[in-house]
Amino acid sequence: MSLRRDRARTTGSSRPVHGIVPPHLLQQISRAADEEQARAAEQTLAVGRQVAGHREVRAARTRRPGFPGSATGLLPPHLEQRLTGPRTAHAHAATESVAVLRRSIHDAQHGTALPGTLVRGEGGASVGDESVDEAYDGLGATWELYHQAFSRNSLDDAGMELIATVHYGQDFQNAFWDGEQMIFGDGDGVYFQSFTNAVDVIGHELTHGVVQFTAGLIYVAQPGALHESIADCFGAMVKQRALGQSAEEADWLIGEGLFTERVQGVALRSMKAPGTAYDDPVLGKDPQPASMADYADLPHDEENDNGGVHVNSGIPNRAFQLAATGIGGSSWEGAGVLWYDALTSSGLPKDADFATFAAATLEAAAARHGEGSAQQAAVAEAWRTVGVLDGQG
Repeated sequence: MSLRRDRARTTGSSRPVHGIVPPHLLQQISRAADEEQARAAEQTLAVGRQVAGHREVRAARTRRPGFPGSATGLLPPHLEQRLTGPRTAHAHAATESVAVLRRSIHDAQHGTALPGTLVRGEGGASVGDESVDEAYDGLGATWELYHQAFSRNSLDDAGMELIATVHYGQDFQNAFWDGEQMIFGDGDGVYFQSFTNAVDVIGHELTHGVVQFTAGLIYVAQPGALHESIADCFGAMVKQRALGQSAEEADWLIGEGLFTERVQGVALRSMKAPGTAYDDPVLGKDPQPASMADYADLPHDEENDNGGVHVNSGIPNRAFQLAATGIGGSSWEGAGVLWYDALTSSGLPKDADFATFAAATLEAAAARHGEGSAQQAAVAEAWRTVGVLDGQG
């Protein structure tokens, strides 16, 4: 069923949104930038909260019959997921569906009604709009990674159409998955360029949809940081696969090309060296820790990004980079498969912390390569290096 239907949505809430630009950066701009840019940052934060308000409702609408949470039975969704797991219920649908890429790109024309005007459908020719074409290509690159590397049929593993809206809002400084579709702002031209510029950003945000349909990690503290990290990991794999890079050759930067030349920084995040992506008079210094020794134990509220989900994600990010380079070859054929197995395993709880996910990746390595294999050793060493596992882990 296509989600392309007549609708103009308005929403309102204070829930966090899975935007590629973390709230602390937008808050920094709202406090330290010129009045016009500060206003744009405040509007971006406000719209993000509004969109997030009904994200769970929109996410529920995308669930197919039989998927946990799609029915109103006696068991609450969290117990149903614990008993059956979203992957088990979805597996049968996946085997019966034919994997066919379906994309639709819409133009909001700087408004906020979604999805906007359809400008390019699957197989349609370029319309001469760079943002439209970049979104179309990025959606395709992400779908191809999941299909060809992990045998997954779109985000929900049942052929879900990939929908995107470009030219969203006025000077909108973010891109995000809203539970049903992708939304891309054009940036303000001062600190941020168009958010379709970076294919890893597109892969990152669409991966929030994959997590939505698999582990369903809660968006707070360590589970929330895992949510963000997994999105970064698969976004990085989309980029590396598109460039034909090995794990060793990759730069491991997330969001390279989003900043304008005015910003003193190379990207939003560095998976290889968390905390080094930017150091700017207005944006401040990249706050990501590289190990548990510097874990940011923040309040679980909106002001602190639900316990620093965009900050502490640097720790599992670095673990993935170390595992990928330790195993060698391409990230999507090495560590990526293990991370995917861990994400989609029926035993991963919604409130998984770093150690729980680390254990799941070790189990995945043992299942694929054998207990005590070189691949399992590389994964264990990666988690030990960032302080998630101790010497005996």
